[in-house]
Amino acid sequence: MQEPEISHRRLQGIVVSNRMQKTVVVRVDRMKTHPKYRKQYVRSKRYKAHDEKNEYRPGDAVIIEETRPLSKDKCWRVVKKI
Repeated sequence: MQEPEISHRRLQGIVVSNRMQKTVVVRVDRMKTHPKYRKQYVRSKRYKAHDEKNEYRPGDAVIIEETRPLSKDKCWRVVKKI
């Protein structure tokens, strides 16, 4: 019996820090709309993502994918550079 393939959440963001070993911090921006005034504005969140080879630098646009917890704060991994 074949296991069904699980699709993990994927987000697109920009690397803002690579000072840790095998970890990068990725900022993901989202557009939100104000409920009353209908104006759109940007909300951002920072995720720690696993970078096995330390190959990504600040300013790189990357795609991150949700994975099992790798540490206390880290449950994302970098899939590829855009």
